[in-house]
Amino acid sequence: MRVERPWAALAVLMLPTLLVAMDVTALLLALPRLSADLGATNVQQLWISDGYGLTVAALVITMGTLGDRIGRRRLLLTGAAAFAVLSVVAAYATDPLVLIAVRALLGVAGATLAPSTLALITDLFRDGRQRGRAIAVWATCQFAGGALGPVLAGFLLQHFWWGSVFLAAVPAMAVLLLTGPFLLPEFRGDRSGRLDLAGVGLSLVAVLLVVYGLKQLAVGSAPAVPSAALAVGAVVGALFVRRQLRLETPLLDLRLLRSRPFTAVLVALVFAGLAMAGTGLLVTQYLQSVLGHSPLASAVLFAPMGLAVAVGTMASPLLARRVSRSTAIAGGLAFSALGGLLLTVVDGPGSLPLAITGVAVLALGTGPLFALGTGLVMGSVPPERAGSAAAMSETGNYFGGSLGFALLGALAAAVYRARTHGTSDSLAGAVAAAGHLPAGPAADLLHTAREAFTSALHVTGAVAAGIFAALAVLTYALRPKVPEAPAAAAAPDYEATHA
Repeated sequence: MRVERPWAALAVLMLPTLLVAMDVTALLLALPRLSADLGATNVQQLWISDGYGLTVAALVITMGTLGDRIGRRRLLLTGAAAFAVLSVVAAYATDPLVLIAVRALLGVAGATLAPSTLALITDLFRDGRQRGRAIAVWATCQFAGGALGPVLAGFLLQHFWWGSVFLAAVPAMAVLLLTGPFLLPEFRGDRSGRLDLAGVGLSLVAVLLVVYGLKQLAVGSAPAVPSAALAVGAVVGALFVRRQLRLETPLLDLRLLRSRPFTAVLVALVFAGLAMAGTGLLVTQYLQSVLGHSPLASAVLFAPMGLAVAVGTMASPLLARRVSRSTAIAGGLAFSALGGLLLTVVDGPGSLPLAITGVAVLALGTGPLFALGTGLVMGSVPPERAGSAAAMSETGNYFGGSLGFALLGALAAAVYRARTHGTSDSLAGAVAAAGHLPAGPAADLLHTAREAFTSALHVTGAVAAGIFAALAVLTYALRPKVPEAPAAAAAPDYEATHA
């Protein structure tokens, strides 16, 4: 395989990485306006916002393995073309049901992009150190896109209609389609095996049910249906695991979990995503409902969290030259714990700098995990299974985010209700109720509600700090038995680690 300009190819691969991350978060700011224009109900709004993420999470495993089988470049370009066309359709949708369907189809297209880009990086960069830097750039774009999505949406919504948020993806996908055939290599694994259709079905049902159940619990739905979805999803997931362990060429190679460092990284990816999503949820609400900032101002103020991850991932290859990969990851996670502790002392109108510093420190420390840890995952498999490994990494991220919204969101809600002695279910509800009360009672209600929500933020920060501290210990305890050479820590080679 001959690639003349791998770094130019990497730049092209960053386009779908950036856009998929932005698409997840940008819609949050556009949702109120598009819902008003389309007349979407509350349930329809939920599906408009969640349909994309649910479909991506459910199909990323399948798409990772499919790329190994039919060709990663082919799958990437097919998904990019579909993403561009569907983005135009979404921008001009005139009915909420149409938009829900298009968002789900966008999720199908989006699921092809993340594992394909990460797997193609392993084809472009066979040198471990170069691959480590390339993966750091990939992770930077992923998190920077999530941070910049609301900011871009706010700018577009100030000047154009809500459909412009979808159209922003079209030029980037056009560039990818025009340059991809010339810059990107094609790779199709000779030993990737046939696609396990039964495994596809089981993984689709399991992930869809589990993520749906978690998201429904996060928004405070009646627990019966989400709990049933979680239970059925867990049973189907167990059947999926049993099947994968019996196949010679499984859809998801769970035998990789026999490696202690590999398992430690995957666990850390899930729970770091949990802590980040939970704290992000609380801090964004704190900025708006407690400190009184507008949605756009809150998006700008919250951007340091995503940008701090980007800085951490970009600095990780340099850090890996001085210390071992495990030490870098564990040290970063311990630093993140400090950010969680800073959130436990946020209080009062002058707390904005402390809140922003807390989430920035928390996010900065995760950089080595997302850059070096992802490099470990990708370097632990032969090239023909890179798509499957990328899918495993991405699935961990999606599950972590969903768990964070559900579990830490539920914990924060419980703390809030306890501090208001059951008189209020949510801060948003208290703000709405205060609008119908005289000035004195309204001020008392808002003061109580904001104090209660601040307490919920303190508890969430403390839990996040505990999670990061535990992950730091776990990652260091499960480090490779053979001491790692710092220069090689950025991205291990499969051939070297399996010789």
